[in-house]
Amino acid sequence: MKIVLATNNKHKIEEIKDILSDPKFEILTLNDFPDFPKIEETGKTLEENAILKAKAIYRFASLTTSQFTKLISLADDSGLEVDTLDGAPGVFSSRFAGEHCSYKDNNGKLLSLMKNVLWEKRGATFVCVVAIAKDLDNIKIVRGEVRGIIAHEERGENGFGYDPVFYLPELGKTFAQLSFEEKNKRSHRAEAFKKAKEIIEKDFGL
Repeated sequence: MKIVLATNNKHKIEEIKDILSDPKFEILTLNDFPDFPKIEETGKTLEENAILKAKAIYRFASLTTSQFTKLISLADDSGLEVDTLDGAPGVFSSRFAGEHCSYKDNNGKLLSLMKNVLWEKRGATFVCVVAIAKDLDNIKIVRGEVRGIIAHEERGENGFGYDPVFYLPELGKTFAQLSFEEKNKRSHRAEAFKKAKEIIEKDFGL
């Protein structure tokens, strides 16, 4: 079975391939479809963006692979929802500091906004929403969440995005201080894609 991931983010691809690792699946990404156009994430929610991307890559991939091939498209949209910022940056997480900003820019803006916020009010949720497109009229949604605290400074060299500032009190570490294996056992993305894998296996009797 071919599973197409609607992303060309190398960090996401590495994590998702590890979560979905199974000889039953052939994992493809946008890198396998070089002519695929850029998707504008115009949705107002993580769910809307995930569905938009899943449908777009399913439609495109179906035209370029065998009609006899079982094809599923998976698309995720992830965001960091900070309590004291009323859920921001949320759906705008990847471009919080502006278009074409870096991870460092986003973390810098977040830490600046949180500079005077007390530790007990720095709660946040990492959210990952995955859309599973079996066909264009059959889309299922799953969601993964992890609670944490926004640290006062960046810590750790691993991971990407907001990982250096997302602190897990029970471990005493940020996501960026965890090993790849540790993060991929407990992250919001791991939770969501494990649920997606269960749905795929159930729907196709695998």
